[in-house]
Amino acid sequence: MADLKDFAEQLVNLTVKEVNELANILKDEYGIEPAAAAVAVAGPAAGGEAAAEEKSEFDVILKAAGQSKLAVVKLVKELTGLGLKEAKGIVDSAPAPIKEGISKDEAEGLKASLEEAGAEVELK
Repeated sequence: MADLKDFAEQLVNLTVKEVNELANILKDEYGIEPAAAAVAVAGPAAGGEAAAEEKSEFDVILKAAGQSKLAVVKLVKELTGLGLKEAKGIVDSAPAPIKEGISKDEAEGLKASLEEAGAEVELK
């Protein structure tokens, strides 16, 4: 048990650079994608500036539906898996979060889709 506590302490004290190196080793040598674990370890270990640079979770915020509100409601319904009434409620209450705590790639994809439908979207 003492060995596990020592190991946990070592993980918590890793720098962001060391966490990235560990993630690469786990991915390349063992085929493990440790994205969630790396974020959990990097969060407390990183300083304020490093945490801002290494942001890994994003919120997609619908600022306005734009001209084609119906298309945006349909897209929100499709992207979130909500019912039509719930999706319309989100669009009507803009600015409102569409999805929270998602990866940068997923957030950018959602933003692009929503903007293509005519909505104003912000990533936080």
